[in-house]
Parts: sequence; structure tokens; C-alpha cells
Amino acid sequence: MASFSSFKLGARLLQSLVWCRSYPWRAACALILSCLLLFDQVFPPPIPQDEAGMVVVARDGTPLRAWPDADGVWRFPVTPDKVSEKYLDALLTYEDRWFYWHFGVNPLALTRAAWQWMRYGEIVSGGSTLSMQVARALEPVPRSMSGKLKQIARALQLEIRLSKREILTLYLNHAPMGGIVEGVEMASRSYLGKSAKQLSAAEAALLVVLPQAPSRLRPDRHPARAQLYRDKVLKRMAQLQHWSQAEVDDALIEKVGANPPRLAWLAPLAAERLRQSAKRQKVKKIGGEATIVQSTLDREVQTLLERMLVDKVSQLPRFVSMAALVMDSKTMEVLGYAGSADFADERRFNHVDMVRGIRSPGSTLKPFLYAMALDDGLIHSESLLADTPQSFSGYDPGNFQANFSGPVSVSEALQRSLNVPAVDLLDRIGSARFAARLSSAGLRLRLPKDAMPNLSIILGGAGTSLEELVGAYRSLAMAGMAGAPRITPDAPVREARMMSAGAAFIIRNILETGGHPDQPFVEDDGSGVRLAWKTGTSYGFRDAWAVGVSGRYTLGVWVGRPDGTPNPGFFGANVAAPLLQQIAFALPRSYTSQSRPAAVSTAQICWPLGISADKTSAAHCHVKRSAWILNDTIPPTLPDRLRTNSLIETIWIDPQTQLRTTPSCHQQSQQAEVARWPALLEAWLSPQRKQDLGLVPWAANCVQLNVIGSIKLMGINQGSRLRNAPGKSDVTISLDAVGGTGQHYWLLDGKQTENANGKKRQSFIISTSGTHSITVIDAAGHVDSVSFVVDKRN
Repeated sequence: MASFSSFKLGARLLQSLVWCRSYPWRAACALILSCLLLFDQVFPPPIPQDEAGMVVVARDGTPLRAWPDADGVWRFPVTPDKVSEKYLDALLTYEDRWFYWHFGVNPLALTRAAWQWMRYGEIVSGGSTLSMQVARALEPVPRSMSGKLKQIARALQLEIRLSKREILTLYLNHAPMGGIVEGVEMASRSYLGKSAKQLSAAEAALLVVLPQAPSRLRPDRHPARAQLYRDKVLKRMAQLQHWSQAEVDDALIEKVGANPPRLAWLAPLAAERLRQSAKRQKVKKIGGEATIVQSTLDREVQTLLERMLVDKVSQLPRFVSMAALVMDSKTMEVLGYAGSADFADERRFNHVDMVRGIRSPGSTLKPFLYAMALDDGLIHSESLLADTPQSFSGYDPGNFQANFSGPVSVSEALQRSLNVPAVDLLDRIGSARFAARLSSAGLRLRLPKDAMPNLSIILGGAGTSLEELVGAYRSLAMAGMAGAPRITPDAPVREARMMSAGAAFIIRNILETGGHPDQPFVEDDGSGVRLAWKTGTSYGFRDAWAVGVSGRYTLGVWVGRPDGTPNPGFFGANVAAPLLQQIAFALPRSYTSQSRPAAVSTAQICWPLGISADKTSAAHCHVKRSAWILNDTIPPTLPDRLRTNSLIETIWIDPQTQLRTTPSCHQQSQQAEVARWPALLEAWLSPQRKQDLGLVPWAANCVQLNVIGSIKLMGINQGSRLRNAPGKSDVTISLDAVGGTGQHYWLLDGKQTENANGKKRQSFIISTSGTHSITVIDAAGHVDSVSFVVDKRN
């Protein structure tokens, strides 16, 4: 609403004096106008200027959540151009046909009303103009002669101060519609479930007549009476030939019926966030009425999101909540925002917004670590990593499944979310440097006071929010550029580079398809849904995460208890990932082309050296793999933590026994070059694989030179031959591990035993003949192995 000033009123007064110039009593006219000016200044009308009501709307303008004004009235501000033409036509025709011509009072209507009052002894028609009705709505007066005179005076003041459009706007927003509902827009949405811009002829007529007796004509309580009065409006429109008879006849068929006024809230926590923000800054107002806060939320996406969360959380224990966020990757506009699972359920901490809650991210940071290693030239997609027991200055990480896989590629380690390879990489890159990279891209890791980043941050040893995680994962969809989610259209666009475009392509390909460049790259035609996603579980099952990109969307899910209570058995893969996939499949289909950047190419590489197959001899290429490489760089396997020498090693073989020896032990020994696997990984190689690689046992008369670490197997000698006891079909062997630190891990023929339970003594039952090996590894990565032959006899 345009604000009023003495200057404006003075201008109106000058206009009136010009009008009085044709009269001989100009002085009297000026005196009267001056008295009116003085009266207006001493007793100004109560024109609303800054009301406390507020409405948060979706991107299409539909309301998501509203707050009443100081008087507890629900009002959705609207201007005439946002209201149906049929409603405006019916309103001005039925209530005040001379609205644009009179000065606030219609003398003919007042004269008619006075005559009817004197004739019948009661008020038959009020003769009120729209200006007078606005005056009564802003300042209620009794239905008496004095009340009518005051109403007339206020109407005149409004006409002097405001334009006709401003007065009409006041009516559209303050007309009483029953109960705490005021204004045509709020009434239309409350009773009819639609915007006032979409009103049919019958609906427009109903809302035109409703303010005449809001309590008696409420369509939810008195539909028959409301229909009777509505029909009077429709017939008047036909009688005055504003609407055709055919149109009115169709409208008369419609039955009046409505639900009780009830606002269905959407995105309640997002709306509350915007409301609090609006209090701290200048916000848009319409017509001097309640504050309108525009959001980027898509009503359909928001409705879908909330329904899916309510359905899913009903299957979970009480007190467990959920949060989900859907963002347009290109614009960074938030399309769906669910801060809690069910806003109506107080047991699930419904008022706690977990989109912004700071929680442990579990393993969700791993894609950024591998991307950083790619950009640093440390790895390619198939670099050989060691998923084995290791100790990093006293930090002994384990895997979620409490076992180890031995040799794995970067793609496998990321897709399976293995912990030890990630900690190994972070140790080489640097915790502080990694945390700084995340922070510069908008993902801040919250640490305890005075704490510094350490290796635990890659496994969830810090805090962040779902909002920041989604903003960071956006980099996988937008050529490495992370971005801050925007919940309002005027929010600043904040982007920062998280990784190169090439690294983003490789990491997304790994998370989406497993990272297999040797397989055909299929362009999605839009009929399917491709989702690159990663899960995370915090320590103690407190938080379950799933975050990813699909088409034009970046989306994330959090599941847990806002108070931090553990939920045993709840982890990212079993509770968060299924919901993320359901959301991705339910979103409107979209497709964004993911063309391969020029910096990304493919190459055949060889394990264990990790370099190009073209530059590796056939004898040293034990395993060939197809890899994604960045900037034509094929880095070799990371340096061995236990051996300081190269993976290419010179050995000597006794030509008679084919056992390993040295020139000092056997002068006729034959020299050979072998490609050694990293020391921690050789324990996972089967005896046959070791023999094929040239890693044969040492001769008994020659000192073994490759003992690594301070752990030793006792109970059987290297190269022993075992037979089953009489009456037994299997061979049972028991070994002791001498030395070592922390938990012990046992392997039989390169496979971790499931029943070892960290003991220093272990028994094995062997049911097959042939060469076998048993290996023990301690928590620090120290390893010892023994090979033997089982010769079963019946």
C-alpha cells in the first residue's frame, strides 16, 4: 500500500480548490477543505502499513505456510491483477457499480437506504460503497446512525488519501470471509483449494456475497444458504447483461460445498527458516499487507518429498527422524526441503531442522578425497590399493564389515566404501590440506574446540550438514564446481571449485556405473534414471546418509535421531540409500548430458606396478585392467609402506630345487627379475599365484632376507608336508603368532578367516590336498606367512 504523507494530501487539496474555482463561494469551499484536512490529520484513518502476518510461497506463488497477523487473522495478500476477472466484475457490479465514479459515498444509494429505513423501521440495505466497506473492515462500527456517519467520514478520508486501486486492494485483502479468514485469496485457498485467479463464475459469485454475512453464509457450515445468496449474485449478473444467460445457467448448476478453513502446510521448517531470515532483512510486501516471502521450492516436488518421508518413517522406530533435500544442480535452487520426517509427530523431534543439523558425515566425504588424489596425480581409477590391517601413528581403522579384501582398485575401494584405503590416501595427501579444500568449496568440517583435522575426518570424525553435503556433491554434476543451495530466488550464487572437471567425471562414473571404461558408455535417452550415489554411517549408528546426483538434480537423505542416540542396525546402505533411490525415481524425469572431458581418457594398466600395459613386460603384468586416466598421467602404484625398495626386485632361484636362494648360498643360482606386490598384499596371494609370480619359498639352507615386521608364526615349518591322521578325512593344524600388536587377522590361502576373532592362536581344518598358505597380520600391518603341502590319503 502506498504510504500517505502531508504532501500527498496537500496535492489532493489543491486539486479540489481548482474544482471549486467555478463557484462564487471559493472561500467557503477552501474553508471546508481546510477543515477536512485538519480533521484528517488529527483523526487519521487506520490504514494498515506494516502488519506482522507473513506468507511463504513456492516458486509458482502458491502458499506453503502462513502466519497470522497480530490479531490472529489469516490473510494472503493479493493485488487486483492477481484476482479472477470474473470476481472483480461480479464484485463491482453487485456491490458498487459506481465505484470508479463516486468520492467514497454514493448519495443515491444512501438516499435509498434512508428511505427504506424510515419506511420499514429497520435497515433493509446499507447503501455502502466499497470504500465504506473497507472503512468498516479496518475500523468496525456499530450498525447505527452514528456508526454509519463515522463510516462515511472514514470512507471520505480513504478517498482523499488513496487511489481507487489502493482502496480496491484493501477490500480484496480485508473483506471478512468467516472466522479468522480475511481476503478473497485466503478464502479461495481455504474453502476452495485454489487461487483467486482461477475462480469459476459460480465460485466468484460465492466469494462476492460471503462478506455480507460471513458467519451465516460460510460454505463449510451453511452450504444451502450460501448457495441461495450466491444464486442472487449470478442472476443479477445476467439481469444486468454482464454475463450471458447460458454462462449463468451453467454456474447455477454447481453445488456449494467446502471444507472447513484449514491451511495444509508444506515445507514447514523451510518456511520457518525463511520467516526468521525475513525478520532480519528487508522483504517484499504487497499492498501494505502481510509479508510475502518467495522461495525456490517446487510445490509438486515438496509434496512428493514429504509424502515419501512420512511413508518411510512409519516403518521405523519411534524417535527416528529423517531429512531430505533436492536441489537443481544448474541453478542451485532448492526444489524440495524436508527438515524432519513428519511435522505433526512431536515424538520424532518434528521442530528440529536436520537439513541444517551438524552431524558426522560418515563415509560421504570419500568421493572428494579420491577426486583430490586424481587431481594430484597420485592415482588413476584402477590404481592398486591395500585393504589390509594397517596402523597410522596409532590410528587403526577397520572396515564396516570387520574384514579386509586385500588388493583392491580405486574404483572398488570407493564403491564399496572401504576405510583403510581411504585413510591411507588421506595420510599421503594430508588431513589439514583436505579439510581446507572442502572448506574452500563450502563444506566446512566442524571439529571440537582447538582440535586439528586428523585422519579420522574421512570416516566421519568431524561434523557437517546435509545442506553443505548436497552443495558439495553438486560438483559431480557441474564439472567439479560445488555450490551453496539457494532457497530464495534472490539468494546470491556462490560457487567454488571442488575438483577438476575430469576428476568429477571419473568419480561420478565410478559411483554411477562402477567405473568400467572397457564397457560401452551408454547415453541415457531420458527414459531411465541414472543415479551416482554414496552412503555414509557415523560411529555408533547415529547417522545414516545417502547423497548423489541424478539428471538435473542433486539430492541427499539423512536418517537418525536428532538427539544423537544410536540406532543399532541403521546404516546408510539399508535405510538412507533405498529412500534416496525412491526419490530419484519419483522426481520429474530429466536428463543432462555427461560428455567426457578432453582431459579424461582410457588406458590398459597392469598390476602390481600400476603403469601402462604398453610399458610393462608380460612377465610383470600379473593382472591387466582398463582404467580412466586424467591428463594422460598414469601414476604407478603408491609406494610400499613396509618396503623401501622398488616393486621390481632381483631374486635368485636354485635350478635344482626351484626354491629361492642367494648367490652366497648356491653359486649356480639363476637370476630373475620379478614384480613384487606391496608387502601387505602378498599375504592375500594364493600359494599358486605366488609361485607363478616367482615368489617361491626360500631354500632351507639359506637365510630368508625378506622378513618384515615383528611377528612370527610358530607351529609348522616352511615347506612341511602334512597328512591326515588315520580315520580322519581332514587335516587340522594349530598355529601361534608370536609378537605383533593389537588385533590379529588370519588368512588361509589368501582369504580372511571369519572365525579368527583376533586371537593369537588359531586352528585350521584343511579338506583339500595341495599347497596351502597361512598368514597372520597384526593391527600395525606386520605380517608373516608359511606355506605347506597337504597330502591326503584314504
